[in-house]
Amino acid sequence: VMGRVNGILFDVAVFTNLGRDHLDFHGSYENYFAAKAQLFTPALTQHAVINADDKYGQLLIDVCEVGVTTFGRAVADDVRVDVGSVDFEWNSHSVHLSMGGEFSLYNALAAMTAAQILGVTDGVIVNGCERVAGVPGRFESVPNEEGIGVVVDYAHTPESLEGVLHSARLLTEGRTIVVFGCGGDRDAGKRSVMGEIASRLSDVVYVTSDNPRSEDPSAIIEEIMKGTRSNTAVVHSCVDRSEAIHDAISEARIGDIVVVAGKGHESTQETRGVVIPFDDVDVARVALLSRKKNDR
Repeated sequence: VMGRVNGILFDVAVFTNLGRDHLDFHGSYENYFAAKAQLFTPALTQHAVINADDKYGQLLIDVCEVGVTTFGRAVADDVRVDVGSVDFEWNSHSVHLSMGGEFSLYNALAAMTAAQILGVTDGVIVNGCERVAGVPGRFESVPNEEGIGVVVDYAHTPESLEGVLHSARLLTEGRTIVVFGCGGDRDAGKRSVMGEIASRLSDVVYVTSDNPRSEDPSAIIEEIMKGTRSNTAVVHSCVDRSEAIHDAISEARIGDIVVVAGKGHESTQETRGVVIPFDDVDVARVALLSRKKNDR
């Protein structure tokens, strides 16, 4: 749409999914899909790798004008997902990823399929996957001795929040506790939607600030809270993100998992033009230390 890749012919283009991110720019899912589909034409790419498990991926397969290779859960066997790792069988090879969450499986399969098309051998592909360290702020586990899972993730759209909470629920027999907010001066339509998702897929929800930017943090929280009222989760609101993270980790019982979502790798927080240092992982570590001291 912006013409930024005009004149470039890609050997392979990969379609993973289509979510609300940038929907405020495109105006509708139809426009957004049409913009994405432009990449998968002979003028821009020679071969398409498409997620067959995504509904928009299925639509793209139907209209794609270049050769298509699909990927999805069906090509991975004996999948084992943990907080900090994923293991699975692929083309008779055992694969280990040093990052958790089901979405990590999909990202790996996308890259592996693209590499195959480019002529990389299976052995080299598997070796490469196993050498990749976890990505900061993407289902990043915060190790502790408290018997609880703590995960920091960049999930800041309805689709990504649903994905990370789905992964979290699969990893615990205890409760799922989520801390999240929505950014200011961005797509306001997703706020109540994310509130509904959080309260449907979690047992306890802490709605807090993300990057409010020029907006009133309390007003953003109230918009999110509107979406939580149809579900049974226990919902708290707390403008102070640090306090919300501390409260969530303090409340967690052995066997619970706490997901801190929205900011991921970011190292600052912006409120009304003021930018302060803020790192979810660092705050979670401090909260865990505080919990440990209180347990003594």
